[in-house]
Amino acid sequence: MRLPEPSRLLSLFLAVAGGLLLWSAFPDAGVWPAAFVAVAVLYWALGRDGAWWNFLVGFLFGLTFFLPHLWWAHESTEAAPWIAMSAVEALFLAVFGAGWTWVRRARFLRRRGWRLAAAFAVLFVAVEQWRAEIPFGGFPWGRLAWAMVDAPTGRAAWLGGTVAVSLLVAFAGVLLALAVAGLVRAAQLRTLRSNSDTRANGDAVAPAGGGPRHSTPGREARRAAAALALAVAVAVVPLVLPLATSASAGAVETPEGNEVYDAGSDLAEDGTLWAGAVQGNVGEPGLGAFANRAEVLNNHLEGTYTLAEDYAGELDVVLWPENGSDLDPQTTPDVARGLDEAAAAVGAPILVGAQEFPESGGRYNVSLLWQAGDGVIGRYAKQHPAPFGEYIPMRPFLRLLSDQVDRVTTDMIPGVNPPYVDVPSRLGQGDYRMGTIICFEVAYDEIIRDAVLKGAQVLVIPTNNASFGFTAESTQQLAMSRMQAMTTGRAAVQISTVGVSGVITPDGTVVRRTGLFTDDEFVANLPLRSSITPAVALGYWPGWVVGGLAVVLVVTGVVGGLGTRRRVRAQAAPVVDGAESRSR
Repeated sequence: MRLPEPSRLLSLFLAVAGGLLLWSAFPDAGVWPAAFVAVAVLYWALGRDGAWWNFLVGFLFGLTFFLPHLWWAHESTEAAPWIAMSAVEALFLAVFGAGWTWVRRARFLRRRGWRLAAAFAVLFVAVEQWRAEIPFGGFPWGRLAWAMVDAPTGRAAWLGGTVAVSLLVAFAGVLLALAVAGLVRAAQLRTLRSNSDTRANGDAVAPAGGGPRHSTPGREARRAAAALALAVAVAVVPLVLPLATSASAGAVETPEGNEVYDAGSDLAEDGTLWAGAVQGNVGEPGLGAFANRAEVLNNHLEGTYTLAEDYAGELDVVLWPENGSDLDPQTTPDVARGLDEAAAAVGAPILVGAQEFPESGGRYNVSLLWQAGDGVIGRYAKQHPAPFGEYIPMRPFLRLLSDQVDRVTTDMIPGVNPPYVDVPSRLGQGDYRMGTIICFEVAYDEIIRDAVLKGAQVLVIPTNNASFGFTAESTQQLAMSRMQAMTTGRAAVQISTVGVSGVITPDGTVVRRTGLFTDDEFVANLPLRSSITPAVALGYWPGWVVGGLAVVLVVTGVVGGLGTRRRVRAQAAPVVDGAESRSR
């Protein structure tokens, strides 16, 4: 089954349409079936046999997707950084387009529908994986998997993480394209047969778009139906996977008439963790927490006192977001005193987002577990600072392009400690290990896996979305938090300065979600779990295998293409020689 080769104009149109379709699959639009259609459209758009042309088509597809998808970068900076980041990410799709031109020249892929679909999916996901790792540690935003948190396909994260989910989406998308191609050819064959006066014996006529010489309308229709059935099966088969699904999750009313949120306490393997969370908000959207230092700190202190009114002595920990206190309580006595008083009032340690400025220079983005009277009893420093947002690579050169680089006055440096803190049980039952993944780190699978393999029983994602206004950045991040909950089988809490914050069960269900730019507090009962999912156990292997297969496919395709050209020249040579001898 082959799609007709598109004209140059049509391939450009398809690239734009496909990019917009893919954008619509992600939050806030969230029309996840559009991701499958986007892949199908991209497959058709790359139908011309020219690496440079498909490089352009892939770049246009990527740019059309990333510009609206990363609009929040424009909101937090200016047009130039937003366009530059979108263009860099789109270049990976351009490389994919060129690579696919070479891969499909491999002899074993010719006229093999399901093999073509598998090869396309492998190459696409390999490029997606490389984009998550390079340059400057990569940027995994926009992976196909993140659009699938509400789809049956998303459940494959439990088995193979984001790599497995993206593979299934890409594979099913190409099968969808092949199914449409089969139906189109079947219709063409019926039309040719009905209009032919010279095929009285019923022989088939091949359509102009190419295809097997002895195709019939019925055969093409059956192939299309088989491709469509396989696409549907690939998309929904993860429903059979045994994710940890709760029967108790949801809002629960306490005897006092308050509402708390059960994140799947019936799934607990090591007891439960009672956590309060405070979304303190900022004064004015768009300025960011740094522009409202004292106000942000005071808002979170007030929210903690609000929790203390109803839950004093009943919580194991109170969760604050990233930059809940931009001032370091370890070096600022007034902040330390305020934290001591709030932690004493609520009867629980507070996980505080703060900034540390070591004497050696730079700064750390930290989550500090603060106990009244004891100060810091647990600490995690962000391992993966965001390039261009928290530190500026190549600062002198980039300053020539945009003065926005000077908004980051002190570069953030990466922490080296593992991503967790230990929370003492209020009941004296030892410590609970809480995975602490700060902000954009939720997009990096390896950091999440490291936390779980080191014993994290629950995940907490403190984040600061104050600079992104009313864009989809925070909801995109919530989708990632949900996917990571499915991947690890852990309950999770995303807690933001301004929202969106949420309580998530181990199967990715959201049982509490806050609004943007509101102050809010809530209490969650989080199941503590120690079992390891297949995705966590596999570690890096899915990405390594996909990357290795992609390299093999590209090499095989290049070699196959060269061999085909040599055979064509060899077959043409005698004809030329014969013509020359006759002319003599």
